[in-house]
Amino acid sequence: MRELEKIVKAKTRMKDPSERLVLLYSRDQIARRVRELAAVISADYSGSDLVLIGILRGAFVFLADLIRQLTIPVVVDFVGAASYGSRTQTSGQVAITKELQVPVSGRELLLVEDIEDTGITLEAIHNALKKLGPRSIKVCTLIDKRERRLVEMPVDYVGFTIAEGFVVGYGIDYADRYRYLPDIYRIEELEERAE
Repeated sequence: MRELEKIVKAKTRMKDPSERLVLLYSRDQIARRVRELAAVISADYSGSDLVLIGILRGAFVFLADLIRQLTIPVVVDFVGAASYGSRTQTSGQVAITKELQVPVSGRELLLVEDIEDTGITLEAIHNALKKLGPRSIKVCTLIDKRERRLVEMPVDYVGFTIAEGFVVGYGIDYADRYRYLPDIYRIEELEERAE
């Protein structure tokens, strides 16, 4: 464990010196919450033909941990979408960058995402998937951040709710950085620059 802590501390130093990371959720808190979500999802979808759809790239870590805690069989696929680039604010334009490989007509879909922010990307993906004829579409997000919500989309399973802030770690990035961190942090100085 001490070796892992040294690696994390060394990696955390590999950041923009003007960005300060503040711990929001530890890996233990995240693991506990993922187990709780998995238990509820397993109960809700018992006996269903469930397809988990991870929204790339941020959700891959969360999805990997979530499926290992489920007690029901599932099929997994991914959809890619981009609306941020290297900015902290969405462009408002969503590009689908990866289509599904698995047929979803008549099946239960659970979209799994890292963070629900503006609702713009989720709405675009939801609308695209709806055209494929699934039986239902629900959403599971690790973090629900309502501060910048522009489009109200129902979120059925929520790991954590935060009021505001730009977060990184546990698969969530800023300009392709910080994804590797095992905990979730808020970037303080970045928030000040974004305003």
